[in-house]
Amino acid sequence: MEIRSGHAVSPSPAGDLKLYYEDMGDIDHPPVLLIMGLGAQLLLWRTAFCEKLVRHGLRVIRYDNRDVGLSSKTEHRGAGQPLPIRLARFWVGLRCNADYTLDEMAGDAAAVLDHLGIEHAHVVGASMGGMIAQVFAARFPERTRTLGILFSSNNRPFLPPPAPRALLALLKGPPPGSPREVIIDNAVRVTNIIGSPRFRATEEQVRAEAAEGYDRSYYPQGVARHFGAILGTGSLRRYNRGIGAPTVVIHGRADKLMRPSGGRAVARAVTGARLFLFDGMGHDLPQQLWDRLIGVLTSNFAEAR
Repeated sequence: MEIRSGHAVSPSPAGDLKLYYEDMGDIDHPPVLLIMGLGAQLLLWRTAFCEKLVRHGLRVIRYDNRDVGLSSKTEHRGAGQPLPIRLARFWVGLRCNADYTLDEMAGDAAAVLDHLGIEHAHVVGASMGGMIAQVFAARFPERTRTLGILFSSNNRPFLPPPAPRALLALLKGPPPGSPREVIIDNAVRVTNIIGSPRFRATEEQVRAEAAEGYDRSYYPQGVARHFGAILGTGSLRRYNRGIGAPTVVIHGRADKLMRPSGGRAVARAVTGARLFLFDGMGHDLPQQLWDRLIGVLTSNFAEAR
């Protein structure tokens, strides 16, 4: 299958940002914009997963968020407060200083659609990408045909926090200057901690995907900046009130990084949203569930006004 690729430009106070995207499927078919999560490259929307969507008669666009993959990297100004203090403020509903917010990252998503000449799309986001998707749907209701939120949250105050081991695995990587194999080993470890316990990929597959990500772009600074964007945006309930698109919320009951309570909070806050919980699913998209997940998404696509 042909994959068309390029860079869209998103205006930013720090200077225009180049956002790398990949576009596949018939350009006359209904577009689906896929938004990935914290520190994650577009690779985590696996090509075979995208191909399944294309076979459903859809045009699929995936892209690298700013500060990850082949998109622009920004200058880091520093958070100013120790992480425990920032987490405590976030948990009680207070925002923190950040280089940028999820609102600006939703503007990046709009810039990708602008570049491709797409007026409206089905918008699907995973993890932090699900948060960006919520902001996008509220800011650009006329551009959002439907909304799909996967293993995400609206960051409502006092939600159960992530399991410490899962959060630390994501935020604390190898020391700077570590060799390639050490970094790949750590990526495998993180996948094993936050992934779906009932739907494990083989060790060989997990290692191959970790190596692919490292060789394409290793930029750990993006993790801290994305996390800062979440803390700097705070609760998304003010955005949830403005979402009118048909919405599905998908979450794994075994997700230790983004607890199922996060998905439930989104489903309660968005009018008419439908919640789907999957046993044995963690904080990833296991291949064994692709057909079921795509079934939920495409059923929602059919609800587009």
